[in-house]
Amino acid sequence: MENIIVQGGIETAVKDGVGTITFHHPKSNSLPSKVLKQLAETITDFGNQAEVRVIVLQSEGNGAFCAGASFDELLTLQDFPSAKEFFMGFARVINAIRKAPKFVIGRVQGKAVGGGVGVACAVDYCLATEAASVKLSELAVGIGPFVVGPAVERKVGTSAFNALAVNATEWRSAKWACEKGMFMDVYPTVSALDEAIAALTARLAKSSPDAMQELKRVMWSGTENWDTLLEQRAEISGRLILSDFAKQTIHQLKQG
Repeated sequence: MENIIVQGGIETAVKDGVGTITFHHPKSNSLPSKVLKQLAETITDFGNQAEVRVIVLQSEGNGAFCAGASFDELLTLQDFPSAKEFFMGFARVINAIRKAPKFVIGRVQGKAVGGGVGVACAVDYCLATEAASVKLSELAVGIGPFVVGPAVERKVGTSAFNALAVNATEWRSAKWACEKGMFMDVYPTVSALDEAIAALTARLAKSSPDAMQELKRVMWSGTENWDTLLEQRAEISGRLILSDFAKQTIHQLKQG
């Protein structure tokens, strides 16, 4: 467990009203509980800082955006309380984004899997590159996209969510994700993506904080029960991840 604890983390920066949160992990920017906790806390903190007008959420490097839940940590889960707590990490990140009184802009430079798709859908406005294919792989490892499901379905609709959730081994292109509303725009290169994000956030940083806060409240109308809903979903995932099926499947995926 020690090698899991020391891996991954976040970096932050605030400049000209833009607060940037960058998460990283050596295994394709996957998300162990440590990083999930830091993300939720930092999003909340930036939401409370007057000098931060808009938040950018991104991962490190030009490769994968996020490989989702840390397989290494999933294999260490031995009881329901710890399993539920792990998935509550994703619930807290989504709810931190939902509750932050600032727009959270997502930068998706590469592939997103599982929880990474959930993060991309939870942000208020997401931009990506053409390399940003997406996949909800949870069913293929013996669980399901329960915690991230509400965020994904809210953004892309029930039909597209079902397509992702049921066909858990198929990648969907960034163009597909853009057409479904997950991404607002898709760019050919990382540099073009970064230019677009810089231009957008510069405009937002000069916009009325009160107007943006009120608009965000309207945009998230109908999600007021998500504290309870996502905890219930974490309980489902927590039970399923302890099954022999899930453990054996994750072992096989790690080996091959």
